[in-house]
Amino acid sequence: MNTIKKYCKPFYKALLFGLLVKTVGSVVELFIPYILSTILDNVVPQKDIMLVIIWGTVMIMCSLLAWGMNVYANRKASKVARDVTENIRHDLFDKTIHLSCTKTDEYTISSLESRLTTDTYNVHRMLGMVQRMGVRAPILTIGGIVMTFILEPTLALVLLAVIPFIAVIIYIRSTKGIPLFAKVQVATDKMIQVVRENIQGIRVIKALSKMDAEKKRYFSVNNNLRNQERSANIKMAIINPSMNLFLNIGLSLVILVGAYQVNAGLSETGKIIAFMSYFTIISNALLAISNIFVILSKGLASANRIDLVLEETENNPKEKLSYPKGDPNYAIEFRNVSFSYLKIKDNIRNISFKLKPGETLGILGATGSGKTTIMQLLLRFYEIDEGAIYLNGIDIRGIEPKELRQMFGIVMQNDFLFSDSIKENIVFGREIESDDLDAAIIDAQASDFIRSLEQNVDYHLTSKGTNVSGGQRQRILLSRAFASHPEFMLLDDSSSALDYGTDAKLRKAINENYQNTTMIIIAQRISSIKSANQILVLDNGQISDLGSHAELLERSEIYASISDSQMGGALVD
Repeated sequence: MNTIKKYCKPFYKALLFGLLVKTVGSVVELFIPYILSTILDNVVPQKDIMLVIIWGTVMIMCSLLAWGMNVYANRKASKVARDVTENIRHDLFDKTIHLSCTKTDEYTISSLESRLTTDTYNVHRMLGMVQRMGVRAPILTIGGIVMTFILEPTLALVLLAVIPFIAVIIYIRSTKGIPLFAKVQVATDKMIQVVRENIQGIRVIKALSKMDAEKKRYFSVNNNLRNQERSANIKMAIINPSMNLFLNIGLSLVILVGAYQVNAGLSETGKIIAFMSYFTIISNALLAISNIFVILSKGLASANRIDLVLEETENNPKEKLSYPKGDPNYAIEFRNVSFSYLKIKDNIRNISFKLKPGETLGILGATGSGKTTIMQLLLRFYEIDEGAIYLNGIDIRGIEPKELRQMFGIVMQNDFLFSDSIKENIVFGREIESDDLDAAIIDAQASDFIRSLEQNVDYHLTSKGTNVSGGQRQRILLSRAFASHPEFMLLDDSSSALDYGTDAKLRKAINENYQNTTMIIIAQRISSIKSANQILVLDNGQISDLGSHAELLERSEIYASISDSQMGGALVD
């Protein structure tokens, strides 16, 4: 509830005014059956048609006033719910994209997506319902009971006798609702994860003819979600039928007692009719209260999940800590760095190397050897467990993450292209001059294929760039990395889809135009890194060897073996 209170606070004036209007409208509505009783029992017997018209007009005016005030209050409620939820979504999205990779892994992408969509929708429904019926239903219930006592105390006592049973049912079911719907949301997270994986990997699934297997996997999580929803809904669904049962019992007793009193001359027909109207109002109000508790249970369960993300605190201290200085003569230095994703077994151990400004480090190793982990640690996507990483002699933990990452041009192994033009995918919201954009496209060997497109750089890419080839995607991503002329560049398997001729031209452009840029190139091809100043060979998270291409050919069995398998012992451009 802390989240809801905080986000409702800026709208408290509109909220209070809407609730005031709703209160007045509900109170006015309560007088309509009483006016009806007065007309039937006191005005009609006088046989004065003008008096009947006057009282009838008053009754109509009250109806119109109640209707108008309720419509206005409902519109205000919808606006407040919409604006509050918009702010929650905005801040939740902002918090999500600023979460550390460690926290993102803990929550999972599918769960964060669910919180941004399903959970915010549940909160929106809850806010709207509470404003529309949270005041109206209790006023109609309590006010209706008060008016029945004014009209006919004996019948009111009959009605009041069934109210405690209804209250107990609502209380018992509502207290169980929040944990039940929290389980539903967890099951929704799992289903979204499976859907997300299948949509992203649809080509692989089709290529391997795994559609039936994935249908079974989806059926499993969908079935689990259905079971959780069924369990929650069955337990919550008992409210309305149970309430109807007791209300119908009360109604039957009221009719019996009312008929007896009219026959005995102890009551009047108008009062009985008005009483039945109040009974209908109270019944509908109680049903609305039961619905409020169901929606409130869903909304509060979702609000708690949203609150967990919004209140998430990272381990990084707000104040900058002072770290020991490194050697300022080196642009990048790893000093005895170790790291584990799961904190069970190190993914990399005791990694050390140094790069002077303008030098290039090539990294080679088998899948899972820790190549990409080095890049992620350098960008502070994850915090190291041991050792230190320095840029120009400064520990990266003493540099603000935003400032740190602006120093780099990056092409990741599984990088992303957005549904937008080629130009916007390269510029990416940065202030890039047109000359720099053109130069980056030329250096990335992307100019020929972009010029062949009818719209040139304005050609619209689909999400993930599925309407261009793998090599074309990589060249667009390389253009993005080159465009800002970064001080450091990280290229993770960025040319694997390029033919050897294009790869050679790319390396030539890098050597000629980015001589002052310090680079780390992760590659599977030795030809892509053989001209690097140093080549780091990783094996199972540890340094197997470090040296130049010529040195490694002589002393590293792993490197020599890879060279022989790729080039048959002869490396040629």
